[in-house]
Amino acid sequence: MTFKLHPKLAKDSLHLANLKLCQLRLINDQRFYWLLLIPKIADVSELHDLSSTDHQQLWQEVHFLSQVIKPLTKADKLNVATLGNLVPQLHLHLIARFTSDTAWPNPVWGSGTAEPYGLAAVKSITEELQLACSNSSLNLPIDWQKIDN
Repeated sequence: MTFKLHPKLAKDSLHLANLKLCQLRLINDQRFYWLLLIPKIADVSELHDLSSTDHQQLWQEVHFLSQVIKPLTKADKLNVATLGNLVPQLHLHLIARFTSDTAWPNPVWGSGTAEPYGLAAVKSITEELQLACSNSSLNLPIDWQKIDN
């Protein structure tokens, strides 16, 4: 079977890039700097469903992005979580948190109403993230998506 993105993840997020194992997506809510990593493997719902090689690759990608996101955003805290209660497809949340954000110190899930990004903001976030990733000494290959619609 081939990888197919869960419809709720497709609806709630924007595809920014592909890493070796995962799709990198941005939750479409400008109130939070909220990224998702979704392994491009069919029918995976739990971390232990991954092979040991894929498990290592996933955490390498989490480690890389965490080291880029926190200084890029100047976040007070970086939340990394897997919940998957509403969406069974394995996905990891990387959320830059700030003591000034509308949900602090509570979880972002279910906090208010999402405020979608405009195209210019998505382009700007993607360009900043792409530059920060390219300047990282960890040098993880990323295939960036063209953001144009």
